[in-house]
Amino acid sequence: MTVNHPERFVNAPQAILFDIDNTLYSYGPAHDAAWRAVRDKVFTVLAVGREEFDAAAGEARGRVKERLGRTASSHSRLLYFQCALEIMGLGSRVLLALDLEQTYWRAFLGKAVVFDGARELIDSIRVLEIPMAVVTDLTAQIQFRKLVYWGLDNCFDYIVTSEEAGFDKPHEAPFRIALEKIQPAGDVVWMIGDDPEADVRGAREGIGAVTLQRVPGGLRDGRRRTVPDARFTSFHDVLDFMRRQGYGLGAGGAGAKDRIR
Repeated sequence: MTVNHPERFVNAPQAILFDIDNTLYSYGPAHDAAWRAVRDKVFTVLAVGREEFDAAAGEARGRVKERLGRTASSHSRLLYFQCALEIMGLGSRVLLALDLEQTYWRAFLGKAVVFDGARELIDSIRVLEIPMAVVTDLTAQIQFRKLVYWGLDNCFDYIVTSEEAGFDKPHEAPFRIALEKIQPAGDVVWMIGDDPEADVRGAREGIGAVTLQRVPGGLRDGRRRTVPDARFTSFHDVLDFMRRQGYGLGAGGAGAKDRIR
């Protein structure tokens, strides 16, 4: 774990916010598996070539995002598939659009694996009685399903999706709603995420959060506004750092209530 601003970690956090996608698991492999499943179904049901469908789906995604902007519904696979079918001249085909969406998320969840060490970190934070919330883009239903699928639905005190907030990150609304729900005892709040704009800049400028960015190995920090206070590749490193800081973890350490102020 690389700490860029050690002065930001003098005191333990009074609340910790987590992103989901590419923070708790790797989005890419899950998406790739999901997309293959959808393409195969389209080929089987409609005899439409995979490349033709890819082109229509790509155009559909662009149209939906241009129309809806940075909102939760702009990520809707259901809207992507509906629009793709329309682009191919097939009409909305409501039942098929729904089937493709379910096919996508079923295959997606089957390949979405929580990163090693994430559960241990979350469990340790719960032992410290530090409140936690998820702050994530996308619609509530699928983000809820991910947490339930991983067995993490009872680990977080609250969740805020961009569907609830009305805006995607880096808008300040999702972060502020999370703090309204948690009502932390102090102003030391951590945001753990992967995106330098959405998570780092958004949380820092929106609520003054201490930012921890999960990054693949070797990735350098971004520009000044998006440089995290710390960056890590493994959740084990975050847990070890918290122990070294004396936040109440480990043998002989003080409890959270003794350390947090």
